[in-house]
Amino acid sequence: MFLLKILFAPVSLALTLFTWLCAGLISCSAFVFKLASALLSLLAVAVLITYSVKNGIILLVIAFLISPLGLPMLAVWMLGKLQGANAAMKNFLYG
Repeated sequence: MFLLKILFAPVSLALTLFTWLCAGLISCSAFVFKLASALLSLLAVAVLITYSVKNGIILLVIAFLISPLGLPMLAVWMLGKLQGANAAMKNFLYG
């Protein structure tokens, strides 16, 4: 049991640093995604009204995917699961 704790300690440290890095990247990219989503939404509405309904809907779906409720939320959910695994590993190490 002691050997497992020695082996898991550097893994837990690396996982902690990785989650901090990922959280920082997600928070920094949030502004870019919001701006891109807003511009793409405006373009989608213009295309929807003037050009083609099908292309406008496709652009709206893409705008939703890059909005904070789309793929970035999936990344936050996955980061939460990774932090949960790290917390379980730390509980094993210190418990």
